[in-house]
Amino acid sequence: ELSYGNTLMRLDFVWLRDHCRSASCYNAKTNQRSLDTASVDLAIRPRAVRVDETTLFLTWPDGHVTRYGLEWLLKNSYEGQKQQVMHPRILWNAEIYRQAQVPSVDCRSFLETDEGLKEFLQNFLLYGIAFVENVTPTKEDTEILAERISIIRETIYGRMWYFTSDFSRGDTAYTKLALDRHTDTTYFQEPCGIQVFHCLKHEGTGGRTLLVDGFHAAEQVLRRAPEHFELLAKVPLKHEYVEGVGGCHNHMIGVGPVLNVYPWNNELYLIRYNNYDRAVINTVPHDVVRRWYHAHRALTAELRRPDNELWVKLKPGKALFVDNWRVLHGREAFTGYRQLCGCYLTRDDVLNTARLLGLQA
Repeated sequence: ELSYGNTLMRLDFVWLRDHCRSASCYNAKTNQRSLDTASVDLAIRPRAVRVDETTLFLTWPDGHVTRYGLEWLLKNSYEGQKQQVMHPRILWNAEIYRQAQVPSVDCRSFLETDEGLKEFLQNFLLYGIAFVENVTPTKEDTEILAERISIIRETIYGRMWYFTSDFSRGDTAYTKLALDRHTDTTYFQEPCGIQVFHCLKHEGTGGRTLLVDGFHAAEQVLRRAPEHFELLAKVPLKHEYVEGVGGCHNHMIGVGPVLNVYPWNNELYLIRYNNYDRAVINTVPHDVVRRWYHAHRALTAELRRPDNELWVKLKPGKALFVDNWRVLHGREAFTGYRQLCGCYLTRDDVLNTARLLGLQA
């Protein structure tokens, strides 16, 4: 046990030997472990231990000395991690987001400067949505925009998707009908991380985009009925996409709970919510299923609260980036001719870009 910064840390000796940062145990150039963990005696104990104001020193039976800065231990211990969030966020409803007056980033600044890119990514990380203005309304220019922050994730829908309301795929999204709030690709084992939308043309009425912060809704469920939150985070469900239209034949199945949390601090990192694509519930025993429906209803009620709904009219030149692991999107019905393009981005690459610019992601 080691107390530092008002935190009591409990550190196992095997862990302390395994994480040694000496030159023989850890390659500081590659940031990779050199020590073979399997070679460490699981009953190892240090021969001597010393602590000063900033450092813990351990001398092991073979004479090897390990040094740890106490700040490093506080940050990297289990007790320290429990007190931190992996991804700082601002949870929002429509009023909170409007009052924040989050600025859009100009396309040129986004593409040509680190400052513009950093501002965009900071907005995106905090709110789960971000806009770029003055984009040339073409699929090609939207692709250039997306590639600024990530590799484009190619899926069964292709690399860059581009559609009108022609029902060319067996999916409600390709119609003029309203779409209720949902996250995309819940039927992938790893749902797509980020989605890009750019409306290239709309000659008609309606068609506003609906955005809802799923993490804000889940937080309300946690506060009012923690047992519902816990159930939604534990019960695995199947989501399924079956397609047999024209030359497109696909059968995708993804499995996971509606709410996904880091177990050490209960921080929510992924919501998988799509009532269209939820498969038959056959992974939930009889004594749990009705409680699950109550929990799902509580979350749905929060997601459908009018004050949680942010309505945005997409227009040519304004590209929208959505965190598909957090923010649900939908659409009101529309008339006329509407062209939309976009793509999915790999989450790892977006977060990588943010970290390289000094952001916590």
